[in-house]
Amino acid sequence: MTAKRVLILGGTEFVGHAFVDEAVARGHDVTVLNRGSREPRPDVTALVGDRTAPGGLDALADGEWDLVVDTWSWSPKAVTDAAALLSSRAQKYVYVSSRSVHTYPPPAYAREDAPVVEASADETDHSDYARAKRGGELGALAGFGDRALLLRAGLILGPRENIGRLPWWLARIARGGEVVAPGPAGAGIQYVDARDLAAFGLYTAATGAVNVVGPPDITTMRDVLEASVAATGSDARLRWFAPEQIAEAGIEPWLELPIWIPPGPDSDGMHRADVSTALAAGLTVRPLAETVDDTWRWLHSIGGVAPQRPDRPVVGLPPAKEAALLALAP
Repeated sequence: MTAKRVLILGGTEFVGHAFVDEAVARGHDVTVLNRGSREPRPDVTALVGDRTAPGGLDALADGEWDLVVDTWSWSPKAVTDAAALLSSRAQKYVYVSSRSVHTYPPPAYAREDAPVVEASADETDHSDYARAKRGGELGALAGFGDRALLLRAGLILGPRENIGRLPWWLARIARGGEVVAPGPAGAGIQYVDARDLAAFGLYTAATGAVNVVGPPDITTMRDVLEASVAATGSDARLRWFAPEQIAEAGIEPWLELPIWIPPGPDSDGMHRADVSTALAAGLTVRPLAETVDDTWRWLHSIGGVAPQRPDRPVVGLPPAKEAALLALAP
């Protein structure tokens, strides 16, 4: 394999860190640009720049790269500016987007050509996540055209997750006792490990928009929770509740019971994407147990409390709500 010159815009947190780890492990020459708020890694060239400030890209005035990876999640204008600056000095631009760009909710088994939200590449607001990500896509395309790869990820799990979904389940299950398990147990869960997302983005020859999650209708909620019990070695006992019971208890899907969405259009939109394009283009998916085990080892190594992105809500079921639901007769 020929070593590549890879520029990663970001690279300090969850998904960006996975890209850096993968690129370094494969022997690539890696440059990162970020705010410099953390001690730079010795195995990369570290450049400092704040993309929200005037002159934030000045450190990229010189240099050429085979591949640029952009994990930006805020105002699209920052992606547009970076892509325009680098369009003549990089071969390919990989933008980590989201399936949230589709008009909500996308139908079950939606492909990449499903309708998307209206957005602008020059937008400076990021309050609407779907529009921000779609605007970022348009910015990448404006700079690189058919040399841009838009990774439309869904639910992303794995070590260093700073959203709190799988870490919350692992921490709760590690405490043991009866645990509210949202049913039906066989409902499908579609996700991608951040490390598999990174490997695909770095090595696929694909361009354009690609849904990047694992195959639908294979992994279930039972699989995720039982893998979490096994990983933690806990004595936790999963107690399954029907969606109707959870709704009656006033518990919010996705936020208070992370990962889970009751059966219906919302669940179909999140957990039933068509991923035939990604699989044909080389996406490989590691076993669920590996994702869960590795996430638990990382979480345990940092004291059991995962870092939290400040721009995302804190997830998890409040103890009082959990106790009230568990108190119901079987």
